Amino acid sequence: MEKPLVWIGSSLVDLKKFPEEAKDVMGYSLHVAQNGGKADNAKPLSSLIRGGRVFEVLDDHKGDTYRAVYTVRFGEVLYVLHSFKKKSTKGISTPRPDVELIKARYKAAEEHYKVHYSSK
Repeated sequence: MEKPLVWIGSSLVDLKKFPEEAKDVMGYSLHVAQNGGKADNAKPLSSLIRGGRVFEVLDDHKGDTYRAVYTVRFGEVLYVLHSFKKKSTKGISTPRPDVELIKARYKAAEEHYKVHYSSK
């Protein structure tokens, strides 16, 4: 059974700003996750949130790197926490402002889940 997607913060609005090819890649990867799988371009971000089952989907397009971060921590729903174009030219790590935003949105997803799903 396909899990519903819940977009936290501006993650959907931000993803819609990606080039069409990157949006297609992200959409497919999220669809795979909704159905219990993990796309080839998804990698765990276990260092961000211990036990949070957070993943990052990557797509390189015309020299830019696009990312979407989601969690499958909550059984009945897949939360998309952040979508962004990596701006840093140093290394492959996720920039600190994006890490902080992901952590805050993870907490928001936790609260959303408690209110909308945990009592069912």
